Amino acid sequence: MQKIAGGVTAAKGFCATGIAAGIKKSGKDMAMVYSETACRVAGTFTTNLVKAAPVKWDQCIVKGLPVTEPAGSAVSEGEACNDRTAHAVVVNSGVANACTGAEGYGYCRDTAAKAAELFGIRENQVLVASTGVIGQQVPITKICAGIDTMKPLLSGDAEGGILAAEAIMTTDTVRKEAAVQLELGGKTVTVGGMCKGSGMIHPNMCTMLSFITTDANISQQLLQKALSASVSDTYNMVSVDGDTSTNDTCLVLANGLAGNPEITEEDADYTAFFEALNEVNTCLAKKMAADGEGATAMFEVKVVGAESKEQAVTISKSVVSSSLVKAMIYGHDANCGRILCAMGYSGAQFDPDKVDVWFESAAGKQKIIENGVPTDYSEEEATRILSESAVTAIADIKMGDAEATAWGCDLTYDYIKINADYRS
Repeated sequence: MQKIAGGVTAAKGFCATGIAAGIKKSGKDMAMVYSETACRVAGTFTTNLVKAAPVKWDQCIVKGLPVTEPAGSAVSEGEACNDRTAHAVVVNSGVANACTGAEGYGYCRDTAAKAAELFGIRENQVLVASTGVIGQQVPITKICAGIDTMKPLLSGDAEGGILAAEAIMTTDTVRKEAAVQLELGGKTVTVGGMCKGSGMIHPNMCTMLSFITTDANISQQLLQKALSASVSDTYNMVSVDGDTSTNDTCLVLANGLAGNPEITEEDADYTAFFEALNEVNTCLAKKMAADGEGATAMFEVKVVGAESKEQAVTISKSVVSSSLVKAMIYGHDANCGRILCAMGYSGAQFDPDKVDVWFESAAGKQKIIENGVPTDYSEEEATRILSESAVTAIADIKMGDAEATAWGCDLTYDYIKINADYRS
């Protein structure tokens, strides 16, 4: 496996674009990803009880349910009515289409119907996604006009992917793309993707939209299994501010154009594909953490020596989500007791008197706690380490071989400024 340049258009058969459709006051605000060949699709979505209309629409497609009924209706999982394939994804930024009732869900259908008409595909082969202000109806006339505009602009080159990645941004300051290639069954397979996410981000998932494309030939069942497993260790390990959104969506589309033998079992090819998918998701998750609203540093927390993966995950999430720890990182202040405190209220059981903690960055590595007690560390050296743009805290709880890593960012004055006037 090797990292390559690109995003959603890196894999064979995918094209994309992004435009300014007038949904936001300025800048690009609509994107489209399209494959002429039908794609098997998998997805994971927000755990928030309040789900945006596009989430409900996409859940129906991923689960094989009728799109005439929002996901979670009385229709049972056993009554699948579609083949869980998709050709297109239509995304808008600026308006979230959340808390919009039946009217908002109807606009998802209108969006899909417009794309389906233009491309000669079914409505339930068009996925939709939105991000932006909650509680407003999308301007459906502008959405439909935007689809008309985007169709002839679709491009399979890198520029098409870049335009799409820029169009899904809200408070993001940089576009977020990643891609890798590997060999499966003697064929070159590519996995690429883009995401957006900067604020309202907390594990299980976060305020993020992520779109992954691949030319791998893999069954829908194993595609979903790979995605669900990867999300647990990537997007679900990111926290910026403790808020979980209504719109979180991660979709993977696989069109099979690489020509590798279909992956239908959890064999060596499945493992290799999973590792490639996980690499793309890890890269995108870290980019979201680094671009947290108002952030000046990405903050990584590694818990090692754990008795179980679950224990390591719980502790690392607790530390990376702590407002006091995040403020400590912003101030470059090695107030190490805050690390132990956040570990202690995580709910996981461990012996505080056996914990070692280090700070690490490009400027060096320093042990600040040994067996639960601060070391005689240099404050000056610690400040130098904490002043880098990427900082890691490593906690060894000396109970076993399990480990986990979580990502976040520092908490700054600018976070308040950004969110105090988000709508205006």
